[in-house]
Formats: sequence, C-alpha cells, structure tokens
Amino acid sequence: MLMKTVDLQGQVNTDGPVGEEAQMPDKDTKAMMSVEDTPGGKACPNPQDLRPSVFYSIKFFVLCHSLLQLAQLMISGYLKSSISTVEKRFGLSSQTSGLLAAFNEVGNTALIVFVSYFGSRVHRPRLIGYGAVVVALAGLLMSLPHFISEPYRYDHTSPVDMPQDYEASLCQPTTLVPAPTPAPSNSSCSSNTEAQHLAVVGIMFMAQTLLGVGSVPIQPFGISYIDDFAHNSNSPLYLGILFAITMMGPGMAYGLGGLMLRLYVDIDRMPEGGIRLTSKDPRWVGAWWLGFLISAAAVALAAIPYFFFPKEMPKEKHELRFRRRVLAASASTVSKGEDSPSEKSPGASQEKHDGLAQIAPDLTVIQFIKVFPRVLLRTLRHPIFLLVVLSQVCTSSMVAGMATFLPKFLERQFSVTASYANLLIGSLTIPSAIMGIVLGGVLVKRLHLGPMRCGILCLLGALSCLLLSLPLFFMGCPTHQIAGITRQPGDLPGPELFPACSEPCSCPLDDFNPVCDPRAHVEYLTPCQAGCTSPVAQEALDKSQVFYTNCSCVAGGGPVSAGSCDSACSHLVLPFMFLVSLGAALASLTHTPSFMLILRGVKKEDKTLAVGIQFMLLRVLAWMPSPVIHGSAIDTTCVHWAQSCGRRAVCRYYDHDLLRNRFIGLQFFFKTGSLACFALILAILRQQVKEEGTQVTVSTSGPQQQLLASGSGKKPEESSV
Repeated sequence: MLMKTVDLQGQVNTDGPVGEEAQMPDKDTKAMMSVEDTPGGKACPNPQDLRPSVFYSIKFFVLCHSLLQLAQLMISGYLKSSISTVEKRFGLSSQTSGLLAAFNEVGNTALIVFVSYFGSRVHRPRLIGYGAVVVALAGLLMSLPHFISEPYRYDHTSPVDMPQDYEASLCQPTTLVPAPTPAPSNSSCSSNTEAQHLAVVGIMFMAQTLLGVGSVPIQPFGISYIDDFAHNSNSPLYLGILFAITMMGPGMAYGLGGLMLRLYVDIDRMPEGGIRLTSKDPRWVGAWWLGFLISAAAVALAAIPYFFFPKEMPKEKHELRFRRRVLAASASTVSKGEDSPSEKSPGASQEKHDGLAQIAPDLTVIQFIKVFPRVLLRTLRHPIFLLVVLSQVCTSSMVAGMATFLPKFLERQFSVTASYANLLIGSLTIPSAIMGIVLGGVLVKRLHLGPMRCGILCLLGALSCLLLSLPLFFMGCPTHQIAGITRQPGDLPGPELFPACSEPCSCPLDDFNPVCDPRAHVEYLTPCQAGCTSPVAQEALDKSQVFYTNCSCVAGGGPVSAGSCDSACSHLVLPFMFLVSLGAALASLTHTPSFMLILRGVKKEDKTLAVGIQFMLLRVLAWMPSPVIHGSAIDTTCVHWAQSCGRRAVCRYYDHDLLRNRFIGLQFFFKTGSLACFALILAILRQQVKEEGTQVTVSTSGPQQQLLASGSGKKPEESSV
C-alpha cells in the first residue's frame, strides 16, 4: 500500500494551481521528482543528470522490450516451422518431435509461479537481460547437433553420396552380387552410433528446457516494469504496442523457416560436385540449424541494452509535465487530463498491488508457498473463471497442435515443400490471428461490451470457427498407390501384373530413393524395386531431372521419374489455408473478450494472481500435452516406417485420409469443447442477471426491511459479476 499512497500523494501535490508550481525553484522541483517518482519514495539520481541518458526513458524500454520479445518468439517458434525436417534428419517420430516442441514449457512452468514473489525484489531489467542470454545460449545449443553429427547421407547404399553414381539404387542381378547382405545402415550400427543418436536428442531436449527457463523473466518483468514507470494513461498504449510487435514473432519464425529450408542441410560441408537433390525430393533436408543461429544472434543483440537500464526510473508523468512547462504549452488543461484515472484501464495501477501481489514482498519463500494454494483454490472455485480457463485451454490446445504440425500436414496432404508450407502459414495464418485479436479488442472497446456481451461475442466466434472446420474434412485425396505398401481397388495395373519381378535384383531393404510411374500413378521405394536397370539424366531450364528405364515391374518398361508422385489435390492447398486462416481469425476474436470475463469475474484483490494462474494452467493443460497428443495421433496413421539400427525411425508414408480425419478431428474436438464452455458461461451470466433483476424489484417494492435485506445480499452478486 506504500506505493499506492505515494502515487496518490503525487497526484494531490501536482493538482494545485499552476502558478504556485511555476514559482517553485527548479532545484526543489527536481528534488520532489527524484523522491516521489520512484516506488516507495526511494531517492534516485537527479533527473537532470539522467535526462541525457536514453536508458532512463520508458519509451526506449518499450522499444527494446518489443524487439526482445519479437526475437524470443522467433527462436521459440522456429522449431515448429522445421519440425518435419528435424524428424527426417535425426529419425524421430511425430510423438517424439511433439514432446520436443512442448518441452520448453517444462522449464517455464516450473519457475513462473515465483515471478510473483521475486517481482518487486530484484533488478528487473538486468534479470530480463540474463534470461535473454540464456535464451540465446539455448538457440546455440539447439543448433549444436548439426555440427557434432556426421554429414547427412540421403543415399544409404553408398558410403558417400556421389552425385553421378546411380548404380547403387538400380536393379543388379543376384549373380553379380556375392551374397545378399543385410541392410547397410543396420549393419553399420554400433554402440557409438546409438549413443550419438541419444546424445543428439538429449542435447535438443536440454536446449528446449533452457529456452523455457530463459523465457520466464522476460514477459512478466517487462510488463510490470512498463506499468510501474509509465503514466497511467500511457501504459495501455505502450502495452498495446508491445503486444502488436511481439505477435509478429511467430510469423517471422515461419518466414525464416521458409527461407532456411530452401538451403541444403550441409551447405557448410557440401560434397565435391554438389548434390542432385531438389527441395521437392522427399529425401531433401533443409538447413534447419541456420535459423537457430540467426535467431540466437538476434536475441543476444536485443539483450545488451537491459544491462544499462536502472532498477527504477522516474515516473513518466512528471517528465512529460516538466517538458510542457518548459515549452509553455497548455499546462493546466493537459495536466488535469493526465492526472485523472484512465478510462481505458480503470484502476489498473492500483489493483496490481492488491491481494497476494501486495503481501508477497512481505512474505518469505516458505510463507509464499503456503499462501499460494489457498488463493489458487479460492480462484478456481469461481465458475466463470474456471469455465473461461477451460475454454482457453481448448483453444490453446488447438493452436499448439496446429502450429506444431500444420507444416507437416500440408507437406504430406498436398505434396508441397517445407519452405512453401512455412511461407503460407507465416503470410496467411499468423497475420489472420493477429487481426482477430486486434478486432476483438476494438469491438470490446468501441461497443463498451459488458460481461454478457463479451460472452455472446466469444460464443459467436467459437461457433463460426467450428463451422468453418467442417469443409476441411473433405479437402484432400487418398494416398496414391505405393508398390508393396498400399493398393486401392480400381487402380491401374501395377506390380501385381509382374509377380516377383524384382526378386532377382537383390534390393536393399532400407534404401529410400522413390520413383514414380506417371502413367499408372504408382510409386516405388527405389528404382531397384521397380526393376530398373539404367538411369537417364536430362538437363532442362537449370534443373536436372533423372529418369530410369528398362524397368521390369513397370508396364512397357518405363520410364519412371525420380521423386515421389505428386498429389492430385495440390490445387486445394490455397483454399484449405484460406479456411484455416479465417478460422484462426475467428478463434482469436475471443481472446480479448475472454480476458475481460476473467478480469470482471474474480474478486478485485485476486485479479493479478488470477491472470498468472490462467497462464500457468494454459501451459500445463494445453501447451505441454497438446503437441504430444497431436504427434501420437499422426503416428497412428503411418503405413511405412523407416528402420534405423533396428528401431523405428521416421515415417515414410501416411494414410492421407486417416491423417486428415484424425488431425482435423482433434482440432474439431477442441473447438467443440471451447464452444461448450462459452455456452455454459453465457447461461451462468444470464442466471446472475435474472437474480440481480429479482433483487432490484424486491428492494424497490418491498418494505424497508426487505430493502435492507436485499442490500446486504447484493454485495456477493456484484463481486461475482
């Protein structure tokens, strides 16, 4: 309460006549500013000495913090843009990659609760800088597996990828081979190989944990620092600018992924003569590690200014008024306008020190841990708060799964490259979500929406998002025929017409160099399995296309083209992304109204902690399990797994219909849960409005005793709404 008293005292002192303040000596004015502007009345250096330093400007802090959170979200979101590439490079299943993507929430969730305790005791800018350094180190550690691993070999049949050597993938008669050998990659396995794989995966999990730990102080301390030293009327504007710039981080992460994945993974150690792969080849692996280096460098640069910001700086309102006096510009009217509480955030600066946030600085760590569960249970008993959090858990689960695996889904379902899928998401879906959040805030502000209308807006947004997801179930094609793996009835003649046609070829079991018969639309795992004996390379328009001829398993003997068969539904990728982006905008429309339901639905003294509990529950119940759930569902649709050292590695082929139904079905399930929660919220709010109307009627028509009874019974209802 000391900070609140000082703020009120400062307002009383500065609301006096302008003439009296003008007669006050400059030295006394500066002394008053130096004491009263800091929380707790602590003296700080003379503002005249600090004014030339840009680090004592809250505006410069807002700029630096916007850039830091932008870079931090870039490095957090970059893994999601390259998740399918990391799977191919290190032989991971979707379940493992989903767990990896969610692992940064583990370190974050474990420490975020103590931010409320240490918030007012530490040097916040410096701690933000330390956290940013940890995030940058996590980015460097995330790229380390590329440098300690062997060069990527897309052709496992030869010790070195030879650009002109296609003989290893061809059909070679058994008489020319001394004896059938086991799978080359399996025969070359050793304890060192398996240990190296485990070390690489362990390093990536450790990096994700550090990323979560480093992110803990950045956003909470930055927001509280801005709110403490910005003018009450300027604080919402600064926070709006901060969030607007920050929300561009995920979009930039997908854009960076789209650019980096066009480069070959071993661009720093290319084999002599180059490679014959193109980005459309299913064996292509992009330079996933390069994006982590760029993002880590951006975070490290953005962290430098935080080591020069002071622990406390003068309150912004005095600086602005002092400059206006010097410039002799309408001091009286503007001063009164600034001293009045802001209508945009009524009571925001006073409420932040109530409840547990107010007493936390006076508690020890043990006392804080003992108090926290009681406040947590009291907050969770509130039905509006609990239902809003559950609806946001459903929405966040949908977003987490979509953000992690939508690029991979587009690659498999529509035969697009990883870079193109990332560019689509970064240029369509992310901007649509940002526009939805902004539009929701504008509607709440312009229409002055109360709790009831906020609930109606959330319900309409969730319902529209749910309806838009229905066409997505039908936008796709079944998996094309893959020789020896899948076969649909009614397909054109395939290898069934030529039984045992590839038996004399002694084909390696784990080789993967797919070729496509364009006439029958049948795909073979290797030219050897198609019975092809000779390759033909054609150069056209700066692109090299390889064909294989004399194929005993293909009608007419070929030719077949190198690479997977294109999807017959490639033209549906843009309509699909349009519906996904529109649904993301409508789902984001509920973001601000649902926050208002929380802020207006809990007790005044619990608002600060309620928001913290909300974010903690979202991490535990949505952002951590959702990628693992989606990855596990995707793994169940695999029809052909690659083998590495006797273990199941990356999935080569999926059942496209099953993949689409389960991936979109999970999204539909979470959207339905969000809609049900908002419907219950609206029903509870209507019931509360009816009860309030009944009490008002009784209080106005009944005797004086009924009036007193209704007045005493009305307080709990007001506090609940």
